[in-house]
Amino acid sequence: MSVDIAVETPLSDDVRRLVAALNETALTLTPREFTHHLTVEQMAGPDMTLFVARADGEAVAMGALRRHSGGIGEVKRMYTMPGHQGRGIGRRILAEIEALARREGLASLVLETGNNFDAALHVYRRDGFRECGPVLDYPPTPYTVFFEKPLSISVSA
Repeated sequence: MSVDIAVETPLSDDVRRLVAALNETALTLTPREFTHHLTVEQMAGPDMTLFVARADGEAVAMGALRRHSGGIGEVKRMYTMPGHQGRGIGRRILAEIEALARREGLASLVLETGNNFDAALHVYRRDGFRECGPVLDYPPTPYTVFFEKPLSISVSA
């Protein structure tokens, strides 16, 4: 099965389905009041770039780079459909996000995720992200884990 990753608009029906699936999954793991969902309209802003993975033309995964002041990039809306998990697609999307952030000269990547999103935690740790305190304007919660990865220096595994 061929998987291609490209920058796409979040306003397509395919991406709307991915976002709906991500939101549904997140709400099974985290109480609504502790989630930080973005709408596809918010994802279409000029501060975000969305990568979509397609397997034989079907949208099966996504992830976005959101730019913040101070040279900070945020990893957002990472999701792989359950039938495609475990194939390295999320890691490939994360690599695309990091490559774009580096090309744009961002100093670091940060993210917020659920403390029981085991697959996501594994991907981030394996890719050199380290746990840290709260990032950006996210409040600490019992359901949250924060990560950072400096881009301006080499990070050893």
